[in-house]
Amino acid sequence: MLEDLRLLTNYRMDSENRLCLLLVGLTELRRRLAMAVHESLAQRIVVRYHLTGLTREEVSEYLTHRLRLVGCELPLFEPPAIEAIFQDTQGRVRKINTLAHYALTSGAIDKAKTITAEHVRMAREEITP
Repeated sequence: MLEDLRLLTNYRMDSENRLCLLLVGLTELRRRLAMAVHESLAQRIVVRYHLTGLTREEVSEYLTHRLRLVGCELPLFEPPAIEAIFQDTQGRVRKINTLAHYALTSGAIDKAKTITAEHVRMAREEITP
């Protein structure tokens, strides 16, 4: 598929580039573009940006935001639970979502009013192969 994209970027109309591509992908896309076979396509990429994980503070804000979206205004995650989520996920949003979901489930089973670091630990054990 990357070869097809390279061929598309070769196409010019009236000596002007008429095609602009926005490539979005996981880390695997970056690895593939770094391969020698895709060098000519990689050379055509004008701007590159790699998302890093969220900071501790951003993880807390993100969880608060997600809870507000579903109508929860209470501070549901205790600070040690937020720290555990940050440490376990390195701030990666997809992993935060999964771990927080399982921690919330664990808390619901316990009928807990807040999510503790212990709920996060149990969630981690549940999702770690």
